[in-house]
Amino acid sequence: MSKVIAIFFLALSTLAWGDEASVGLVKNVTGEATVTTAGKKVIASPGTAIYQGSVLQTGAKSSMGVTLKDETVLSFGADTVFSIDEYLYVPAQNKLKFTSKITKGSLNYLSGVIAKLQPDAIKMTTPSGVIGVRGTQFLVKVEE
Repeated sequence: MSKVIAIFFLALSTLAWGDEASVGLVKNVTGEATVTTAGKKVIASPGTAIYQGSVLQTGAKSSMGVTLKDETVLSFGADTVFSIDEYLYVPAQNKLKFTSKITKGSLNYLSGVIAKLQPDAIKMTTPSGVIGVRGTQFLVKVEE
């Protein structure tokens, strides 16, 4: 019986996160937003998978919320362009890394497990500098 329950929960976790390679999921969208991965652009909607290398973009008067596998929460405001450059989350092997770039727009960042276990594994690049995450939450706005 316990094997059946374990298989059931494993199947549920796979469904919840899409496929094994995804690093997160879109949780909500207001207005227009897209996710571009490996040159393929899709309209973002709840459940859209996010991958390493994905570029997330919101339109005017739009917003999008994303949750990554380590429970990092990203909330994007209107006219935002954000990329996930590297994402590695294997805590059992101490393999943790999240590097990203925001080129325009606004973001509310809420730390997940990676920042709690290894704060120096988080790096966000902006057009005017680099943010090193040492706390649990921050806001960033990049103007043109």
